Amino acid sequence: MRYQITGKQIDIGEALQTHVKNGLGVVMDKYAERPTDANVIFSKSGHEHVCEATVHLSTGLTAQAKARANEIYAAFEECCDKMEKQLRRYKRRLKDHHKNRAQPVEQFGASSYILAGSEDAEDSEPDTLQPIIIAEMETKIPSLSVGEAVMQMEIAGVPVVIFRNEGKPGLNVVYRRDDGNIGWIDPQNTT
Repeated sequence: MRYQITGKQIDIGEALQTHVKNGLGVVMDKYAERPTDANVIFSKSGHEHVCEATVHLSTGLTAQAKARANEIYAAFEECCDKMEKQLRRYKRRLKDHHKNRAQPVEQFGASSYILAGSEDAEDSEPDTLQPIIIAEMETKIPSLSVGEAVMQMEIAGVPVVIFRNEGKPGLNVVYRRDDGNIGWIDPQNTT
């Protein structure tokens, strides 16, 4: 597994990097079958240290956790515990969904944009209907089953997942509804 351990405006020493690799390594060996890479970012917010960890699995799923503590090692330990809890919760599902999958999930490239929000949207009319693009990035759209997409949404803690439904053309969306249920948009399944 590849590790990328960085600090935002703080120095990360060798001892912390070794601690992170050992800690995440134990969790990944225990609960994840084929992790590909881990990205751990440390930062400081006021008097607290913040640890954000993202682990990509070869199954196409991404596990994310974030924690805050007064000490940097404590922030990592709490983040690692959250990651372990997520993976433990979904270990059975991960095995069931991917026991027949020989290859990693296929991913397709797409462009992702960040658009400028209007500060005084209620007070004035916009000059143009064209939004201002602040940033452009590349993102990946995985090819998953609906169950895998729901699992990805829950593991990552995001409100929406866009994916290609395996065996069908076009894009699908799963999202968390206001009533707590999961919504699924399948544009190819019109009746």
